[in-house]
Amino acid sequence: MTLDRFRGTALARADEWLALTDEDLKRRAVRAAGDKDVDVLVSLTLAYLSQQGQRGVLTSPRTVEAYALGVRQFVAYATDHAVNVLRPGRHDAQRYVQAMLSAGRAPAGVQLKVAAAGCLYRALRWAGATEADPWGDVRVPRDPTSGLEKRPPYTEDELVEVLEGADLHEGFLLLLVAHAGLRISEALALTWADIEEGARRLHVRHGKGGKARRVAMSARLARAARHFRALHAPGGPEHGRYRPEGRAPEFVFRYATQQAARYHLGRAFRRAGVEFRGFHPGRKYSGTRLLQQVRDFGRVAAHLGHASVDTTRRGYALLAVDDLKDELAGW
Repeated sequence: MTLDRFRGTALARADEWLALTDEDLKRRAVRAAGDKDVDVLVSLTLAYLSQQGQRGVLTSPRTVEAYALGVRQFVAYATDHAVNVLRPGRHDAQRYVQAMLSAGRAPAGVQLKVAAAGCLYRALRWAGATEADPWGDVRVPRDPTSGLEKRPPYTEDELVEVLEGADLHEGFLLLLVAHAGLRISEALALTWADIEEGARRLHVRHGKGGKARRVAMSARLARAARHFRALHAPGGPEHGRYRPEGRAPEFVFRYATQQAARYHLGRAFRRAGVEFRGFHPGRKYSGTRLLQQVRDFGRVAAHLGHASVDTTRRGYALLAVDDLKDELAGW
């Protein structure tokens, strides 16, 4: 049987491995590890992820992509440094971590690579190819610099400059990120039925971890949504204008990829002479501005769709330096 490694759904990819007998499963995994056959090892890891991972076949495409890349990078390292994949040395895993840190990779990025490599070894144990667990005692140092310092939010002035020169489509997309605080994947997944302009509310049906939530809209975002619907919803005069991928008409945006969104929004930033630093600085703007108004990390975390307030506190919302000035005035 020849494994069709990347075509089809996650379930179809897993079925290619599940159709094997236990003996054949082990034999193929052992051979792939011995040969350092990266394509087969990625396929095995993704099959395991879809069957035994926390979210199974519902694992997000971004996680699948990140784990596939992480496995490829670890196998490349193992090849270059003569690491025995099935029987790694006691210090091999920690040396891999130190090599990435020495090359300048941030601790958060290293942690993701460790997670991917750890998933590879869980897959190999699942296949019966090894009992090795080299990542159990590996330590990745914490990054003392907060996410807000490393990648700060857009400023009010920057957003004003961009929005002033943006067309309706660009402005609506930017407001979904910077006012509603949506992840770009959440914005691109919106359907017309998810937007309630009158109630000033959005319905995110599949947020991070598959969680749904309701998100309040600013008055400006609600107006932009109403105008965008009038032009681009089915029956509108501009319906289908942004349709390079031929998506179903119920989706608000006619494209589904972050690359397409980056292209459209990047144009607005370039016209305004503002550096486009991605979508997350917009979410951080939303979190920081909202926190300064409500002073409640829990409410801001709910708005951004964070499962933990600590995530919001560490990387998405920052109180003003003189936040306690008024409270201390009478001391």
